[in-house]
Amino acid sequence: MNDNHQLLSLNDAARLTSLSRSMLNRYRREGRFPRAVPLGEKRIAFVASEVRTWIADRIAARAA
Repeated sequence: MNDNHQLLSLNDAARLTSLSRSMLNRYRREGRFPRAVPLGEKRIAFVASEVRTWIADRIAARAA
């Protein structure tokens, strides 16, 4: 599957980033995390490649 089309649930994104769901939601509100894709009335997901890029950016920032 093309990673550009792979979606991660909020739980999967939390696991992948090692952040809690509440911290991810705070980062989302602050515009500090990739925007969610609405899937339904109460369901969202995140584009996997965008989350991986966000993680890579955090890793790169520690070297600065």
